[in-house]
Amino acid sequence: MLSYELFIGLRYTRAKRRNHYISFISLISLLGITLGMTALITVMSVMNGFQEEIRTRILGVASHIQISGVNEKLSDWQSVANEAIKHPQVKSAAPYVSAQGMVSFNQVVRGVLVRGVLPSKEENVASFSQMMVSGKLNNLVPGEFGIVVGAELAQSLGASRGDKIVLISPQGQMTPVGILPRLKQFTITGIFKAGHFEYDSTLVLIHMADAQKLYRMRNTQVSGVRLKLQDLFQSKQVVQELLPMISDTTFINDWTSQHANYFRAIQIEKRMLSLILALLILVAAFNIVSTLVMAVTDKQSDIAILRTLGASPRSIMKIFIIQGTLIGLLGTILGVLGGVLLAFNVDSVIASIEYLFNVQFLSREVYYISEVPSDPHLIDIVTVAILSFGLTILATIYPSYRASKINPAEALRYE
Repeated sequence: MLSYELFIGLRYTRAKRRNHYISFISLISLLGITLGMTALITVMSVMNGFQEEIRTRILGVASHIQISGVNEKLSDWQSVANEAIKHPQVKSAAPYVSAQGMVSFNQVVRGVLVRGVLPSKEENVASFSQMMVSGKLNNLVPGEFGIVVGAELAQSLGASRGDKIVLISPQGQMTPVGILPRLKQFTITGIFKAGHFEYDSTLVLIHMADAQKLYRMRNTQVSGVRLKLQDLFQSKQVVQELLPMISDTTFINDWTSQHANYFRAIQIEKRMLSLILALLILVAAFNIVSTLVMAVTDKQSDIAILRTLGASPRSIMKIFIIQGTLIGLLGTILGVLGGVLLAFNVDSVIASIEYLFNVQFLSREVYYISEVPSDPHLIDIVTVAILSFGLTILATIYPSYRASKINPAEALRYE
């Protein structure tokens, strides 16, 4: 059986008021909460999607943990890899040679980051096999001087698989006419597309043995060892645990420090946008204050009659709290539904807008990805719903308290 406070509160919510302006303000409050929540849930989902997408693409090329030697030279990489693999979180290890260079083709020159790899081991720490759009990483054979390039780099050079390009090492060699850079012709054996513009436009892969020859390193010498973990989010803890196990002449860092700027920027943007949109919900919630204040003024005679019939100030307060809470509850439910629906379909919505207005919201050169990702998290949705509903309840307290303090005699004097 309904209490009379709930019954009257529901009646006041559904009733056609004499003052239509109150109904209009109530509708505005409801729409404000709904739109604010929809926008906040969608933005948080998109920012989560950005973070996950960039992390996936970066870690498809980069490593979870990187162990490097002094001056990028590590002499006994096998023992370092064997020590690291003993850690229960370390899944696999692979050596690498890292250096800078330039590639030239048809009088076009581009600066590149050269990575010498062992194809059989590199597949255990990276995902190049899933990124290859032409050829295979295993086509890199020592002594044949093959090279795998990013799709953007191949396009900028105007080169394709099978073409021969010149790799220029900054390490010079002495000649009678002075110091000249080392040049070596490589054949493109594969093209990869990581979906991350920085890697696709600057990274080239060659066999580790060829890299050692080009950069004058001993057969047992590499730049470092790359590790893949069972759980990438444990990388910081694993680094701390590996430090006493590895030689003091090595440096260890993880993916969070290597690419800290990307993830820090996304996190800051997510927090600031969430704060701004939360303020929109706050403004909409406080519109409920205006609605209830006008409702209290409009219902003064009703309140006075209820008081003379024995209703307590607490009961009067409950009536208007129920009225405001219902507006907030309905706005919260609609906001959650709208936010979830838009978050799961934001890519289709954005694609439609781009098609209709012939615009592009995301440029690969700026944002590294060209599609809008979305990853709704239940905890974010629940947090937004609780925040919104809590603000609407707080907004009902003052006008409800004012209603409970109305003097019946004063209210009925001019009726």
